[in-house]
Amino acid sequence: MPYARDKKSWMRSMRFRLMVWNAVVVIVTACVTLLALREGVRITLVRELDQLLHEDLREIEIALDAGEDHTTLYEQLDRKDSVHSQHKWFVELIRDDGTTKYQSQHAPPSDVWQQVGKHRARTVGQWRLLSESIETPALTMTVRIGISQTSMKADIARLDSFVILCACGVLAVAPLCGYWLAGRATRPLAQIISTTARLRPSHLEERLEIRGTGDELDRLSETLNRLLDRIGRYLQERRDFLANSAHELRTPLAAIRSSIEVALAGGRSNKEYEELLTDIIEESGCLELLVNQLLLLSETEAERLKVIKQRVQFDELVEQAMDMFGGVAEFRDIKLVCPALPSVVVQGNQQHLRQVIHNLIDNALKFTPAWGTVTVQLHVDSKQNDIVFSVRDTGPGIPPDELPHVFDRFFQGLRPQTRPSEKRGTGLGLNICQAIIQSHDGTIEVDSKLEIGTRFTVRLPRGDSNDQSPAFGGTADHSYLGSKRTSSSHASVDELAIVTILTELRSVPT
Repeated sequence: MPYARDKKSWMRSMRFRLMVWNAVVVIVTACVTLLALREGVRITLVRELDQLLHEDLREIEIALDAGEDHTTLYEQLDRKDSVHSQHKWFVELIRDDGTTKYQSQHAPPSDVWQQVGKHRARTVGQWRLLSESIETPALTMTVRIGISQTSMKADIARLDSFVILCACGVLAVAPLCGYWLAGRATRPLAQIISTTARLRPSHLEERLEIRGTGDELDRLSETLNRLLDRIGRYLQERRDFLANSAHELRTPLAAIRSSIEVALAGGRSNKEYEELLTDIIEESGCLELLVNQLLLLSETEAERLKVIKQRVQFDELVEQAMDMFGGVAEFRDIKLVCPALPSVVVQGNQQHLRQVIHNLIDNALKFTPAWGTVTVQLHVDSKQNDIVFSVRDTGPGIPPDELPHVFDRFFQGLRPQTRPSEKRGTGLGLNICQAIIQSHDGTIEVDSKLEIGTRFTVRLPRGDSNDQSPAFGGTADHSYLGSKRTSSSHASVDELAIVTILTELRSVPT
């Protein structure tokens, strides 16, 4: 039954619920207001009636105190009784012995007065009664005065009819006005739904309209627009990432295929086959390095880098990197300098932090000319309780227009290579470094000047450490320049350094 489903969905809509809430609030408020108004009018009429009774009582008391002729007083009371006969006004004068001295024609039965106290007006049946004792030098008597409330009740009944009529009007108008107001209130929301329903991953150009009211719906539109901007950037980065990944993977694959085709084209000597296999191994190593970097980048996007952190002796990682890259620096005639290393501890992933250190030092060596200097520094910023690790080179520097993009994926810039024989990288190293540092709640910055050099600075939160003594005898500086390394090499040599050394060796003329 489509109609039943549509009706049910309509009743679930926000517009219907807003209409109901608005109608309920308006009707309840109107009814309470009308009832309060009706009760206020009734109390006002009763108080006005009591005021008139007290004034009549004072008038009679003054007349009795003045010692006037009672006959004249009775005549005045008779005239007043006849004038107010429509309201059934009456008065009684009772002697001390309980006998009646004067009584108007509209006076109620005497048993009615048993419920009336002294000096206070009371309502008994249809009557509003007031009784008070008057003492004068000549006599003492009780004055009873009252009036029928029939006329007042008729006025209140007419007021009740008016209140009920107004309540019925509010009951009829409130849902209609509530439906109209709810439609106006939810119209921007309907536009948001309509716009977002048209959006597709391939077409995210459309944005929600900002009405400029500054209300919650405007802020919702602004928030959704910012979300769409982020999604659009993310999808564009994904498309660029896939395209760049395919392009980077195609190069080593094409080289491997061409080498195999050359090998299969005809008979070759053992030396030629050995060279072809060496080329294949080298390209396979580059391909493996690229794939590993792509996998690491996929982990950063999935936020899997935020693993359980452990205590890492950061200065030991720097010490190991200095020992490992010392040979590369010697071969390239570059002075690799590292002042004394303080003992510092961070909380993080040791393997990832080691990769950051190796990438930064390898980049510095790659873009530093012969007889240049690469300086590695590590110190503690006690004010911010951070460790500061920096790598500075004396290379050609980075142009200002390229500086904001150095951490972008696959960005390699237009700066010339310092060595013609050295292959260009994948353009993923610095992006991976940034992802790793951010996953460790740190920051990485770059500062570069043309023809002077580049400096990368890493800040990481300092972990708890009770050991402040230098590690590996870190009071001594480490310096490598065209000679044997002063420190012993560690057995775990980074794969990237091996590839670099092999590349350098193959470029030397035989």
